[in-house]
Amino acid sequence: MKRLAIITTHPIQYYAPIFKLLHQRKQINIKVFYTWGQAAANKYDPGFGKNISWDLPLLDGYSYQWLNNTSSDPGSHHFKGIVNPDLIQQVNLFKPDAILIFGWAYHSHLKTIRYFKNKLPVYFRGDSTLLDVQNNLKSTLKALFLKWVYQHIDHAFYVGTNNKAYFKKHGLNDSRLTFAPHAIDNERFSADYNIEADKLRCNLSIPTEAILILFAGKLEEKKAPLLLLKTVLSLKNPNLHLLFVGNGALEKQLKEFPAAKDNIHFTDFKNQLEMPAIYQACDLFCLPSKGPGESWGLAVNEAMACKKAILVSDKVGCAADLVIENYNGSIFKSDDESDLLKHLAFLTKSKTLLKKYGENSAKIIKEWNFLKIAEAIENKIPNEKNRPYKT
Repeated sequence: MKRLAIITTHPIQYYAPIFKLLHQRKQINIKVFYTWGQAAANKYDPGFGKNISWDLPLLDGYSYQWLNNTSSDPGSHHFKGIVNPDLIQQVNLFKPDAILIFGWAYHSHLKTIRYFKNKLPVYFRGDSTLLDVQNNLKSTLKALFLKWVYQHIDHAFYVGTNNKAYFKKHGLNDSRLTFAPHAIDNERFSADYNIEADKLRCNLSIPTEAILILFAGKLEEKKAPLLLLKTVLSLKNPNLHLLFVGNGALEKQLKEFPAAKDNIHFTDFKNQLEMPAIYQACDLFCLPSKGPGESWGLAVNEAMACKKAILVSDKVGCAADLVIENYNGSIFKSDDESDLLKHLAFLTKSKTLLKKYGENSAKIIKEWNFLKIAEAIENKIPNEKNRPYKT
């Protein structure tokens, strides 16, 4: 059976199910090398301001190995946060037919990419976009550097339209690109949580006929939660409620905002098993990010699987693929309160409209699933006869 070595920093709830599915399908033999070190299993997340331990099993159902990380400041927040002296050796012991690396901007990841160039097919997974690129000297120099990096990549799996444009900008043509969509567990999120959702609304004193707008994520500057709060309040619609789910640097400012009324609600970070009910309790999901760095926004996938209408800014990476104007939601100009106000006013004029948009969201997101990612990866692994190692 063909072998694929997968290199990534730490267990992530959106990727672990793909690894499990690849193992279950038995088309290829995979082994995942986690480079952050075992301490990453329960890591401090500065965005949420607390230790995060996911309530889903992220290490079940596939082969993996923790690598020793000797960085003096371990983490994925800087280049020298991932330093694994034995990574290449351990990958070689596995004798793979190819390697798949998630992210290049770490010391050991880039070193491994360069080492295996022309020794094995080097595949890459990332979701960067050009949405935040500015026309200046710094951006020009960065683009030249990125072209050098991607010269070492044989093939990349792009997650959507904006990510594909990024790869093409940096030298990867269509023949070196394969679509492998960003996805979440559609089945888990689309399961019926109506009882739990109704209980949530009741606990927050949100009437059945009221429209609930949901923001779920880190309460940080780039996601622009304050813009959403100000805009909802400016609508002066007593039938509108806004729920913030999460923690972060802006939490205190949001809660103490002077004009906040009884229809503004807050709850702490909720883990994965609790999120389907929260999405299903809302009528409209909004991700108003202004960036930089909102490369996709997988919360949008989750909300769509829960049959919800979507409102996002044009700085959200998934907008180009998942949000269709006047079909399942709207896209507004980032950091533009008047444009957000216009779209919010239209979308919240009718629960019937939002319900229809939500049903359309579910139709769209059905095709964005883990199986398509697994098949894309399996189809790129070299034929057995071309395998460079013998077992």
